Amino acid sequence: MRALVASVAFLVLAGFAGAADEKIDAKKLVGKWEPSKPEKDGPKMVLEIAEKGKFTLHVTFAGKTEKVDGTYKLDGNKLEVEMTFMGKTEKETLTIVKLTDTEMVSKDSKGKEDTMNRVKEAKPKEKDKK
Repeated sequence: MRALVASVAFLVLAGFAGAADEKIDAKKLVGKWEPSKPEKDGPKMVLEIAEKGKFTLHVTFAGKTEKVDGTYKLDGNKLEVEMTFMGKTEKETLTIVKLTDTEMVSKDSKGKEDTMNRVKEAKPKEKDKK
């Protein structure tokens, strides 16, 4: 399970590598993201990007959730990420092709395009607001 999580974590983050050279609004990057076309029987993934250069990848498979924590640095549209899982550290420089309030599109080094959608936060119920 842990080897699967490590592989999935690296592939998800590697999907952000690509072309285009423009400045990205770092505030739009912060939030929870999930693949727009998840694998049918694959793990459920949510990438949670926080402020101050931290992120967590949540991978749920067969009812178990694993977390992979990492750090990032944004320079223009280049996203340098580093994560450690099971004692192994992975570093990668990724490129964000498109970033809106609801969508993040990337291209990997082989030209494969990946899209992630912002996770919509559940609104509190009326009775919870009191």
